Amino acid sequence: MSENGSLSPADVERLLTDRSAENRAKTVEKIAGNLVANEFSDKERAEAEEIFRVLASDAEILVRQTLADTLKNLPDLSHDIAVSLASDIADVATPMLTFSEALSDQDLFDIISSKPESHQAAIAERSIVSEAVSEKLADTGNKTVVAKLMENEGAQISEETFEKVLDEFGDDELVNAPMAKRSELPITVTERLVTLVSDKLKEHLVSHHEMSPAMATDLILASREKTMVGLLGYASSGELERLINQLHDNGRLTPTIILRALCVGDMDFFETALSKGSEIAVSNVHLLVNDASGQGLKQLCKKCKIPQGVAEMMRVAVDVVNELEYDGDPGDRERFRNHVIQRVLTHFEDRFDAENVDYLISKIAEHDSNSTEAA
Repeated sequence: MSENGSLSPADVERLLTDRSAENRAKTVEKIAGNLVANEFSDKERAEAEEIFRVLASDAEILVRQTLADTLKNLPDLSHDIAVSLASDIADVATPMLTFSEALSDQDLFDIISSKPESHQAAIAERSIVSEAVSEKLADTGNKTVVAKLMENEGAQISEETFEKVLDEFGDDELVNAPMAKRSELPITVTERLVTLVSDKLKEHLVSHHEMSPAMATDLILASREKTMVGLLGYASSGELERLINQLHDNGRLTPTIILRALCVGDMDFFETALSKGSEIAVSNVHLLVNDASGQGLKQLCKKCKIPQGVAEMMRVAVDVVNELEYDGDPGDRERFRNHVIQRVLTHFEDRFDAENVDYLISKIAEHDSNSTEAA
């Protein structure tokens, strides 16, 4: 560098001919640092970038590493330099792939398609990963890369990509554990995760605690349904419909989960679930549910093959839910649920004396079972 800070031909010559990789790396760091600090004129910047183009192919890894590490946070770095460094070996490419904003999604697509796991993993750790790049990373089928993507809260991931990942890696804790810890997940994805975890827990209960498969299934089913009902308040109308379709298609839209949703006042879930089971439009289901004679709901439950005891419970719960309102204070959903259950229990006080819906559901199931056997 000359005294006025510009790059002279002698500076360039020394940089390109010095045989010491360490010396060249120090010079690179100094020049690149000045560029990053915006201390160059347009002419000096152009001179510096010409040097970087040559050094991006330097035989010494240390020189290229230093160049990449110094330029990684320069958003307006010349595109060709950024791509050259990002396409290098992992030790050089990683800082560029992880941090550089000079790389476009198309650049990242090309690298994901042509480079090994190390490069893909670096892209998965970028502070922001678009949905399209996330999908491309998921398509690699590389478990380590996908796990890093799931760990990255800055990664934008579509519901379709989540589903694809669950299809391929749903049983693998390396992937499903960080997925479950994400701050936001589509409710359909959450339902599948809960099911996967529950199935694994069931295997553990049967194999380690001498619990019968039937008992373990009942325990897990209750836990899974309570978890899902607790999440319903966060679902949009579109998510709710997709969730109900998913539950129905996989045999998990049970009378008990419909009853649980009703007991927390979720009429949308209740009516949409009955609509799905009866194949009757939701608008018509709403009219039938609120039929003053009670015959509309009775016929809906019959069409949905809901046991008589549960149907009777639903009839009373619908009346209670229509009378009550959320109070808007913290914990109002739980208080609402308790009010509904207590009112329903009062109605059935000669048959049920517990204070929770799990006991009540089990008693209904027991009653229906005994009625069936008697018949």
